[in-house]
Amino acid sequence: MSKHKNLIAVLLIVVLSLALAACNAATPSAAGPAAQSGSTVSAGGITVVGQGTAYGQPDQATVVVGVDTFAETVGEATAQNQTTLDNVMAALAAAGIANEDIQTTNYSLYAEQVYGDNGPEGIAGYRVSNQVNVKIRDISLVGDVLGAVTEAGANAIYGVNFSVADPAALEAEARALAMQDAAERAASLAELGNVTLGNVTVISEVVGQPVTPLGMGGGNYAMEQAASAPGISPGQLSYQVQVQVTYGIGG
Repeated sequence: MSKHKNLIAVLLIVVLSLALAACNAATPSAAGPAAQSGSTVSAGGITVVGQGTAYGQPDQATVVVGVDTFAETVGEATAQNQTTLDNVMAALAAAGIANEDIQTTNYSLYAEQVYGDNGPEGIAGYRVSNQVNVKIRDISLVGDVLGAVTEAGANAIYGVNFSVADPAALEAEARALAMQDAAERAASLAELGNVTLGNVTVISEVVGQPVTPLGMGGGNYAMEQAASAPGISPGQLSYQVQVQVTYGIGG
């Protein structure tokens, strides 16, 4: 009986050995035909950053117009300021500026102290400052508008800034130039590395590039400088776009 059991155990071991040998024969080797065909696929690539710049003429401007008044009492200071500001608003309307293009950006009222050897000695008076942001949609009227508001009593003008109302076309041009720049850079690197440039695998655009004024695109003007329709040069604007592009490397 014991010999019979030992015979059965030996037969089972033989059967299992044959089964394992058959499985190993059916499994393809890692160094089989696919690995020895000579074609390789690189997991890397060439990554470059391309930059494009497009230039355009501004067609609108924004400017901050301010009225600053000083008087001995709060009532006098605020009344004088409001009267002058009303004159400035009337001048803007006469120049063709719509109400929706005028927005208050700052209003302040504070007491000015009189200082002596021992520090504050009292209040000299009160100063009121009122500033509005004005959008000028006709670029040719910038000088006339500045002259009109100063004649109406505005005694501070800040930050004449020029822009393009619809920059989409310039942005598209800059983006196309950036892609062209990226392709040229990648081709140069591929040639230097003695590899074949493959297809584009990843593209990302660097957003938030500032609009750069070329020439005189802004400034601060005192009342004397801005009087009598000052000569303003809008210059030229540049739009910049950067793209990061990854190209595959061909076999």
